[in-house]
Amino acid sequence: MTFGSTPQPRQSRPRSGRRRSALIPTIVIVAVVIAAIVLLSQVYTDVLWYSQLGYLEVFLKENLTRVGVFLAGFLIMAIGVYASMAAAYRSRPVYAPDEGTPDNLARYQANFEPVRRLAMIGVPIVFGIFAGTAAASQWQRILLFFNQVPFGQTDPQFGLDYSFYLNTLPFLGFLSGLLISVVLVGGVLGIVTHYLYGGIRLHERGVSVARPARIHIAVVAAAFLLLQGANFWLDRYSTLQNNSGRVAGALYTDVNAVIPTKSVLAIAAIIVAVLFVVAAVIGRWRLPLIGTVGLIITAILAGGVYPWVVQRFQVTPSEQTFEQPYIQRNIDLTRKAYGLDAVTSQEYKATTNTSAGALRQDAQTTASIRLLDPNLISAAFSQLEQFRPYYQFSGLLDVDRYALDGKTQDTVVAVRELRPDNISGWYNQHIVYTHGYGVVAAAGNRVAADGKPEFLLAGIPSSGTLGNDETYEPRIYFGENSPEYSIVGGTEGASARELDRPQQQGSTEDTFNTFKGNGGPSLGNFFNKLLYSLKFQSSDLLLSDAVNSNSQILYDRDPRERVQKLAPYLTVDGKPYPAIIDGRVKWIVDGYTTSSSFPYSTQQQLDSVTRDSQTADGRVASLPANNINYIRNSVKATVDAYDGSVDLYAWDDQDPLLKAWQKVFPTTLKPYSEMSAQLMAHVRYPEDLFKVQRGLLASYHVTNAVDFYQQNDVWSVPNDPTSADAVPQPPYYLSLQVPGSTKPSFSLTSSFIPQTRPGETPRNVLYGYLSANGDAGNKAGVKSPDYGKLQLLNLPKSGSIPGPGQVQNRFNSDPTVSQTLNLLRQGASSVLNGNLLTLPVGGGMLYVQPVYVQSSGETSYPSLQRVLVGFGEKVGFAPTLDEALDQLFGGNSGASAGDSANAGKTSSGSAGSSSGQGTGGTSVSAQAQLKQALADADAAVKQGQQALTKNDFAAYGAAQKKLSEALGRAIQAENQLGQGGGASASPSAGASSSPSPSATASSSPSPTPSR
Repeated sequence: MTFGSTPQPRQSRPRSGRRRSALIPTIVIVAVVIAAIVLLSQVYTDVLWYSQLGYLEVFLKENLTRVGVFLAGFLIMAIGVYASMAAAYRSRPVYAPDEGTPDNLARYQANFEPVRRLAMIGVPIVFGIFAGTAAASQWQRILLFFNQVPFGQTDPQFGLDYSFYLNTLPFLGFLSGLLISVVLVGGVLGIVTHYLYGGIRLHERGVSVARPARIHIAVVAAAFLLLQGANFWLDRYSTLQNNSGRVAGALYTDVNAVIPTKSVLAIAAIIVAVLFVVAAVIGRWRLPLIGTVGLIITAILAGGVYPWVVQRFQVTPSEQTFEQPYIQRNIDLTRKAYGLDAVTSQEYKATTNTSAGALRQDAQTTASIRLLDPNLISAAFSQLEQFRPYYQFSGLLDVDRYALDGKTQDTVVAVRELRPDNISGWYNQHIVYTHGYGVVAAAGNRVAADGKPEFLLAGIPSSGTLGNDETYEPRIYFGENSPEYSIVGGTEGASARELDRPQQQGSTEDTFNTFKGNGGPSLGNFFNKLLYSLKFQSSDLLLSDAVNSNSQILYDRDPRERVQKLAPYLTVDGKPYPAIIDGRVKWIVDGYTTSSSFPYSTQQQLDSVTRDSQTADGRVASLPANNINYIRNSVKATVDAYDGSVDLYAWDDQDPLLKAWQKVFPTTLKPYSEMSAQLMAHVRYPEDLFKVQRGLLASYHVTNAVDFYQQNDVWSVPNDPTSADAVPQPPYYLSLQVPGSTKPSFSLTSSFIPQTRPGETPRNVLYGYLSANGDAGNKAGVKSPDYGKLQLLNLPKSGSIPGPGQVQNRFNSDPTVSQTLNLLRQGASSVLNGNLLTLPVGGGMLYVQPVYVQSSGETSYPSLQRVLVGFGEKVGFAPTLDEALDQLFGGNSGASAGDSANAGKTSSGSAGSSSGQGTGGTSVSAQAQLKQALADADAAVKQGQQALTKNDFAAYGAAQKKLSEALGRAIQAENQLGQGGGASASPSAGASSSPSPSATASSSPSPTPSR
């Protein structure tokens, strides 16, 4: 029989169909598995990272809160939407079919019915995911609400504690917004469902609404109005955070028109909501509709027209009188929110006259004046102390201080970090080159006789007056320029793989080392290696024989990023700095608690107000573009440069926001009483906080509401005169004794000039000088009561004290200075102006600017060759600060500068050239010829000036011939140096005699030399 063979073709098609139908689920399952593994690799490695540092609590609390808030937002939205759609579907009317009348809804229903169940579940889930994601981003706001700590102070309008505005009001606003979204989305989808199933029908005679649909709409409208009423009520308090008026906060119109009308609108909205509920019960809709129209009209008239009328016809004609008490509120609470209420302000009647011995009372300040510019000196550190191409120094070095022989010494500090972009190959990048080596520190107030930095700690191995390799751990595994990740550690007895350092300074051989700390998660098992291979997308990590049972992986090594991950509620300062503390190199990082909700406080945008010439060129990290109106330096953090361990100290332990976060993360913050004496000695006042405060003090140094309203004494921060861009001058760290203080302190300083209005010519005269005391003391766990004190000097408004820009122009246009600098530029050398420091000494304002010379060779670096000083109308210019000050103050300033030992000395080395190891290789005879030629040229310039003052043109002509001959010899010697040593030399610090101070006008300034 043959019929048994016929079904075979029919069987083959179903098998093929089953194979095809199974392919898609398989692909989906594989994709889900891969996604789950990738997600697991990220989550699990984060758990390992936080656990290794001892901060697992932060990871768990943050992410569990995010998950919990997401679920809450998801459920609230999903349940609300589903309930609205389900209620509309269950109450759908049943109509007898009318074949004579085409019904489009029937076709809609027929098409929708097959996917109805999926839509009834899928639509709420989709909207729930959106709501949950938005809610999860508010996790910090929610935690602050439930853990808030009162300030113990109340606002002047409602008498509520400030914590209500910072913690409660933002949470209630978030909750109200979420519920309104649920009502609106659920209401709209419910109405659509009613329409789809006939509860709402459109026809020629109008709209017919079934009773269940009317009730549904009424309930939704009532819920929306109730929530809107709550919003109106909360808006009363939000007026205290308003930033749209002349100043921040509730002003006269807000208090007397907006707040009362918001109360009326809140009550009216609740009444109309009740009318909708009543209408749903009794079926009469006239009253709620009339109430809705009345509410809209009231909102327009009372919420918009009435406040406008009050403002326009009552307040504006007499604005100063009406707004005075509210402006005073803004002044007082802005100063409180930014820590400006404790600023000590005093008049400083600065003089412009110089006299011999004027600096005698400021001897300690004079001896500490910093000559090394951390913006420029990095190249010198690199040429003299880099030693290998795989090392580098930061482009902007740090200013700190150390105790030497019982005295505080300002220092310029850097760490020798790796240069990852100079390393190729996975093995080299992650196994061999793992760390930098050593701290390099130079005295800030003096240099060697040839203009090089005078190092207090340098070399490989490290040595100097600050210590050596035996007194501190020099290896830098964690820093600002570390590789993405490194694999360190090894089994006992195995050969070391990590390149450590050159054996000695001049050695061509390197030593190797094995990391022995606890610096990162373990790679000692296959599972960890697999997950980290996925995390960093590297098969080499999984397969390399360099990964052993004792291996650790180091990553997230930047100190700022490390602290930010462990304290996500902080805003981290843009410039961490290293210090040798208790035998370890530690990065000190400042953290801020901030808010944008403080009542009556003026908002500032962080990235804008902290921008200066250092952030503009990328040398310092910029802060985020967040608006804030409250800030505290609440946390001091340290990151160990060897093992990456992080300690967070509650520095401002009275800050209520920090107290709230301590309740959230109780084990992560240590009291500052646990800070060691050496750590205390290296704490300084943070730059970004200072920049925020000085930006506000430009206006808020005025504490009288009438004067503040008239804006007759507004200041601004001067632009950096050494920068080609119009950006503010950065603040500078200096050890000085500010007038009115009892002793010198390591301070952060800045100056103020009058505000320049659009279209006006800048008036660059000094109006104010701000300093912040950065000395926390040197006792373990004891904070100096003077730390953080802000002192503001108010200078005479007569405009007689030149500002930084005016002083820089005077330096540039001074004939003696410009001629001497032109001599220094001979032989293709460049002249670089260092930072222009301002000091309130000698009864006036002293300006000090180091002048560096750099040759054109590839291995050149800036060396300090001259110092410019200014006081009033006078300018001093000499090879040393000590000599320049003596010029300025009648031949004897009365105090010795830090470089007084170099006065009158000449250098035997070239300026700004290097062989790569800090030793010159140029011809001694050529150097001597160059020095003599420049000295002769300098003398000829002076002879010519003296001849001109006597109108002796014959003598002037002879002097010009001598000058031309001397310059010719100088150029010839410069060329010899360039041919013999590959680098051109510049004059040493004592190569020419010192010109006399000159008093010149600044009417025709020359351009600032480019950096």
